[in-house]
This record gives sequence, C-alpha cells and structure tokens, in this order.
Amino acid sequence: MYENILVETVGRVGLVRLNRPKQLNALNSTTLRELATAITAFEQAEEIGAMVITGNERAFAAGADIVEFQQTTLPELMRGLRADQYEVLRKVRKPLIAAVSGYAYGGGCELAMLCDLIVASDTARFAQPEINLGIIPGGGGTQRLTRQVGKYLAMEVILAGRVLSAWEALRHGLVNKVVPVELYLEEALELAQRIAERAPLATRLAKDAINRAQDLSLEQGLGLERSNFLIAFGSEDKQEGTTAFVEKRKPVWKGR
Repeated sequence: MYENILVETVGRVGLVRLNRPKQLNALNSTTLRELATAITAFEQAEEIGAMVITGNERAFAAGADIVEFQQTTLPELMRGLRADQYEVLRKVRKPLIAAVSGYAYGGGCELAMLCDLIVASDTARFAQPEINLGIIPGGGGTQRLTRQVGKYLAMEVILAGRVLSAWEALRHGLVNKVVPVELYLEEALELAQRIAERAPLATRLAKDAINRAQDLSLEQGLGLERSNFLIAFGSEDKQEGTTAFVEKRKPVWKGR
C-alpha cells in the first residue's frame, strides 16, 4: 500500500516506520504524503489510542531529500504541499510519539518536534543544518526549537550548526527520556500503550490544552482548561471513570 513507510498496529497503538534506509529516511514528498495519510487513518480508527513514528537505529530521518529539493522550483514549493502535510500531523488530536535513534536532522528534527513526546536512543542526534544549503528551516524548526530549548541555544544550532546529543537534548527539555538504542522503540511503544489505555476524550482535551498553553496568556489558558474540563466532566467517560474507581474495577471507556 505504501512505498516509503511501513505501517502496523501494536495493541491500541498505531506504528509508522519511515522506510528509506539507503537515503537515511530522508523526507521526500512521497514519504510525507504517505506519512500524513497513515497518521490520518490511525486518527480516524476508534481502536487506536496513540501513535508512534520511528525510523531505524541509524536514522530517524536525516532531513529533507536534497536531490528532490535541488530539483524543486519556487512555484512548486509555494503550492504548500509539504506545509500542508506537516499541518495534518500538527492537527492530529490523538497523542503522537516520536521514537528517535540516530540522525534527526533538518526535517527529521522538525518531524520529531511535531510530536507530543519524544523517546530518544542514546545514539540520537538532533540538528537543523539547513543554513549549510543556503536556506533556513521551513517545517517549524526556528519556532519549535526556540520554544523548547530557548533563543540562545536555538541560534547556535540553526546558525552555527551545533548538533545536540541525546543527553544534551534531554538536559534542555527537547526529549522526554533517553534509553539504550536496543530499547528505544520498545520504550516508545510502552509509553504509547499506557496513554492509549486512558480515557480517549480526556486525553484529546488535555493534549489540546497543553499544546495551546504556549500560545495563550495564563488567563486565556486557564479559561481554555476550564472549558475543556467541563466538556470532560459532562462526558460518559467521566461517569464511567468515577464509577469504576468507586467499584474498584478497570474502567471501560466509550470516548464520549
């Protein structure tokens, strides 16, 4: 069904593997289109509660496909197809986890930062080297990296080509955890499964409030949180969750 990705289901988790090993999983237009399609399908599947994007041990994604970039004209780029596919991923309501090993450069780093959580192997490396090609990050790198690690480190990474090791990324808040390379995907799937077992509606509402916290004032953010809380409080899942707690049993979520 797909040319550049592999898709499978692990319990309640949808797993997408980037699969261009000879190109270090460089993100060409076909890969991005297939990734957006697969994630959208998992988003619409009731049996899926969370999703994981990964590559292989050598590379999560080493950036954009430079050969394709070299041949792409400005009018083609201005049509916004790459941006549209990134936007599909940004607007996913279910939790999305990046399992990163090896290179996460350029578009690969931006793809990881699009996700809600990042589990990194101890061999992971994060960079935004676009300036070496005479361009700048175009998939959100200047904005998301700055929000995560701060202005001064983002300047060094983007302007001077600094590469962040997995442990540096952890220290600066760019990833959730660092684990041995042989465990990184297992750890990401376990985390995704724990999230997928929670109440679906509450999970989506919490993700929405957290993601928008960076863009709102505290007063606006508290208003959004209260609104989302009231939606969750009026749901069937709230009634099931509180009843299951009192009855000392595992809740059966409806997602509504």
